[in-house]
Amino acid sequence: QVQLVESGGGLVQAGGSLRLSCAASGAYLRINAMGWYRQAPGKQRELVAVITSSGSSTYADSVKGRFTISIDNAKNTVYLQMNSLKSEDTAVYYCKAGIYGRGDYWGQGTQVTVSS
Repeated sequence: QVQLVESGGGLVQAGGSLRLSCAASGAYLRINAMGWYRQAPGKQRELVAVITSSGSSTYADSVKGRFTISIDNAKNTVYLQMNSLKSEDTAVYYCKAGIYGRGDYWGQGTQVTVSS
């Protein structure tokens, strides 16, 4: 079993910053990649950013230049530094981990609310 625990969400004013964390635990060989997705009310879940265990990252166009994803392989933790937040960034943010030989696992989600 693999568990993902997210933290760091909250309420912030537009232009502010937040840092999300997601820690993986459980019995597995290795993590291939970890990423962040978000889902706003009435919308489909969308990719925000993903990073491989080797450090290669991909971002949604809407967050490029504002968000930074990073991974600490020793701690099995992925981070999402979110700067210059906008009201349209308001959503539930979900962590996903791709586990070698096991498939994908999701966290429970953390709410990010940006007030304008």
